[in-house]
Amino acid sequence: MSRRALIRLAAIGGGVAVIIAVALAAFISLQAPFQLPTASPSSQPCSPQPCADIRGFSLWVSDVKIDSGLVSMSLKFQNSSNSTHADPSDIQLLDASGHSSNAVHDAPGCAAWQRTDFNNGAQFGPVPECFRPSSTAAPLKLHWSPDFGFFCCETDITVVEVP
Repeated sequence: MSRRALIRLAAIGGGVAVIIAVALAAFISLQAPFQLPTASPSSQPCSPQPCADIRGFSLWVSDVKIDSGLVSMSLKFQNSSNSTHADPSDIQLLDASGHSSNAVHDAPGCAAWQRTDFNNGAQFGPVPECFRPSSTAAPLKLHWSPDFGFFCCETDITVVEVP
């Protein structure tokens, strides 16, 4: 067999091996749904509840009130993490159906607050946060996704009205 024939056979064999590898990878990927890896648990234990602690960045929720479709609360932050700020755009309210609501600022006591830079264990707040969800039926959850990077981290904090 000539050298040219051997090279052609090796090229064909290599091409077939690549096609089989791609087909096998496609078959395996169809068998299990793709999930992004989680870099850490969504929240570590904290107190007093309701609260969340993500990698040393803590958020406490207090004074939850529901009145005529308006859900209001106070938020307090403490940052001992590598995140640099608290930002109102990182917070949404999820109603019992999972629909998200952004903060509203058109009601008394619902003043807007700006992104605030702080770290090294510093605290920020309390600041008011208000929402008008499509339903105020329980459970209501505060969805928090502080800025730790593209795929990290977020958590939900169940909030209950203070009687």
